[in-house]
Amino acid sequence: MRASSFPPIESYGFLSDCETTALVAPSGNVEWLCLPRLDSPSVFGAILDRDAGGFRVGPADTMVPAARRYLPGTMVLETSWGTPTGWLIVCDVLLMGPWHHDTDRSCTHRRAPTDYDAEHVLLRMVRCVSGEVQLNLDCEPIFCYGRLPGRWEYPGMDYHEGLCRAEGSDIELRLTTDLRIGFEASRAVGRTLLKDGDRRFCALSWTAREPPRDWDEAEGRLIWTAHHWQHWLARGNFPDHPFRAHLERSALTLKGLSYAPTGALAAAATTSLPETPGGERNFDYRYSWIRDSSFTLWALNTLGLTWEADDYRRFIIEIASRYIDLQVMYGVGGERDLTEHLLEHLHGYEGARPVRVGNDAFHHHQHDVWGTMVDSVYLHTKTRDWLEDRLWQVLVHQVESAAMHWREPDRGIWEVRGEPRHFTSSKVMCWVALDRGARLARLREDRVRAEQWQQCADEVHADILANGVDEHGIFKQAYDTDTLDASLLLVPLVRFLPPDDPRVRATVLAIAAELTVDDLVLRYRTETTDDGFTGKEGAFAVCSFWLVSALVEIGEAERGRRLCGKLLSFAGPLGLYAEQIEPESGRHLGNFPQALTHLSLINAVFHVIRSDEA
Repeated sequence: MRASSFPPIESYGFLSDCETTALVAPSGNVEWLCLPRLDSPSVFGAILDRDAGGFRVGPADTMVPAARRYLPGTMVLETSWGTPTGWLIVCDVLLMGPWHHDTDRSCTHRRAPTDYDAEHVLLRMVRCVSGEVQLNLDCEPIFCYGRLPGRWEYPGMDYHEGLCRAEGSDIELRLTTDLRIGFEASRAVGRTLLKDGDRRFCALSWTAREPPRDWDEAEGRLIWTAHHWQHWLARGNFPDHPFRAHLERSALTLKGLSYAPTGALAAAATTSLPETPGGERNFDYRYSWIRDSSFTLWALNTLGLTWEADDYRRFIIEIASRYIDLQVMYGVGGERDLTEHLLEHLHGYEGARPVRVGNDAFHHHQHDVWGTMVDSVYLHTKTRDWLEDRLWQVLVHQVESAAMHWREPDRGIWEVRGEPRHFTSSKVMCWVALDRGARLARLREDRVRAEQWQQCADEVHADILANGVDEHGIFKQAYDTDTLDASLLLVPLVRFLPPDDPRVRATVLAIAAELTVDDLVLRYRTETTDDGFTGKEGAFAVCSFWLVSALVEIGEAERGRRLCGKLLSFAGPLGLYAEQIEPESGRHLGNFPQALTHLSLINAVFHVIRSDEA
């Protein structure tokens, strides 16, 4: 196989300030940064085309680091370099700071401000810890997804600051550093020899917030950010267990994928990283899926992160109040129109094309959205006082929508782009909407609706058992086929049937036996499912973690524990997961890091921990 110029997907470091995100390659090159939001056009896009912009800080002649890690409990990435002449350490971070809108209101925040806020600064700090090392800085922004090369200029009289703009873009970048920088076309470059004990910093900023001006100020702001993440993590409930580190990194990743101004959670930080190497299964995941709502709220509440859970719940309620008929997904600011278009000028990750921006699945009909919406509120509602009248009116519409449309075909949880079908998991989620709706109606003493919805839930339940189960007692993908589908692992997890029901056990064991490759779970067999695309795909990490939870549910706790350990061993070198894992090689595929994978990891790990305690 020809060596690729693209790093493995799982090897990227993930940075976040809860407004935008960045991906840092092992070489020290920032290869993905979109501004000002995580779903905005990129200024560094080398992850999708080696000529689409990047920002490297590292040794001049060494590209492979000796070690990489996050500072414990933080989103601060530390890379250690060994060269023939010395050792170098680089720390990368998107800065956080105290809330600074003291005399004005933020134009983006719709949730209650906390004590902290994004600083809109990418900080890179360098220390030579022994010997001497030639340091290189190479910053080449290419705005608007690699279309618009930047133009640099000096704003002052020295060589320590540069401004970069591009005609057609509203973003202005400011590079501040104690290196002496020069400009070569669209590049800002710097080079110096560091000796034992020498320190340098560079800060890239994009708003009026003042960047650090010297090493001491930069170090103080890095320490503030590191302590912020550690204090945030300390609010959570993490059990004393060998898997604790995986829970903590997953929690930090989910927080990093959140958009603080609205409380939304993006499905991933990237667009168009391929699900099939070199293939066409490349989608934009920088949006918030309603599908993920109940998984998100369950995970956040289980971890004790109630502030984030409440912010996300309010985002979902705001969306449902603003747009009566729910879409599959929305922008992180609540945008409804996510029309997809192709970036024909980009080569794609390892040649995987097309590169897409936007996601046409936003206008798909997916019947699971009502169930996940209502279930997310049900998980959060403990008393009638928690279910205010405004929210109740929103929920009534969602439950009534499930009652009205559950008999119709849809695109299913996997958003297939083939013909709509009667997917069993979609019917199950319609049942969830009606069942949880009836429970909430009883909580509000709305006996008429409770009775109507319960009758409809019973009708859906009976219909699924009559048409969604094959002759062997195994739940099937759709009413018109005997094909297996990993989404049916949700049957015991949403309590459609008790876990000791023979049909549940048969389904879980059939998926484990027939829909896996080396124990890793496929969504479905692409050769028997018309999803609108050609080619195969890897195993879906979320489905594999669902299998862990389902195995524990049906009493196969030891088998679930072994599978969980195996899946955790597939984590990237920094503890992160993409959407899929190629069973033969262990390489990660799809967008990265993937929120739903980390959500299902949390669910699986807690299933294992609770079975251990029991």
